Amino acid sequence: MLFSIMVYFGLIVSLIGIFYLLIGLGITFFLHGLMIGHIKSNGVKLTEHQFPAVHRKVRELCERMDIRQVPDVFVLQSDGMLNAFASRFFGRNFVVLYSNLFEMADTEEDELAYVIAHELAHIKRNHMSKSLLLLPAQWMPFLGKAYSRACEYTCDRMAAAYTGNAPAAISALTILAIGRTMYAKVNVAEYVAESRKETGFFVWFSYALSTHPPLPKRIEQMELMQAQPQLFGYASPAFEREPFAS
Repeated sequence: MLFSIMVYFGLIVSLIGIFYLLIGLGITFFLHGLMIGHIKSNGVKLTEHQFPAVHRKVRELCERMDIRQVPDVFVLQSDGMLNAFASRFFGRNFVVLYSNLFEMADTEEDELAYVIAHELAHIKRNHMSKSLLLLPAQWMPFLGKAYSRACEYTCDRMAAAYTGNAPAAISALTILAIGRTMYAKVNVAEYVAESRKETGFFVWFSYALSTHPPLPKRIEQMELMQAQPQLFGYASPAFEREPFAS
């Protein structure tokens, strides 16, 4: 009798959990659809006739990265924010570049190529689909954020490797930190060194709750990749593969 009650109770709890899970997924899907609709309605889509040079660069990077379905790339007004992201909806990939970041197309073409390659790396690694599969685990404190930060490090390295330009990667990350106007005047070594001195509970807690690693840490990884490419399976800072690297 007691066993049967426990079984029925377990079934009820499971069904309620599944119901709320489906509700949560439905709301997430709907809100994501609204976001994609806004992007497609208001964003400037890159084509052969709309910023053709950047459009060609996207296609070149996709070919180099063996991404067979070239994603649609949109530029979206951002109110001064410097950001970009990749997304997926109904089996179709998208890359969104915020307008202030896209202005790098004028003078920082290599840095913009790195940013685009970083977002394409998310697509190459299927991070959007994996995030959906790992959604329950991401509800666990700190675990989902740690996975997201690991994905960002992976895409940083892939972008540097596929563009073959670690200095441009460092410059691009510095632009994200301070903007396009002043980035060339930043003492990057000092920026990284000062960040190492920042410790304490709230510094750690902010890091633990962040989806992205701190920019100085990302820059430090790019500097390490440039200085010691063999640690990452490359023969030189131009990122040619070692003969037997997988």
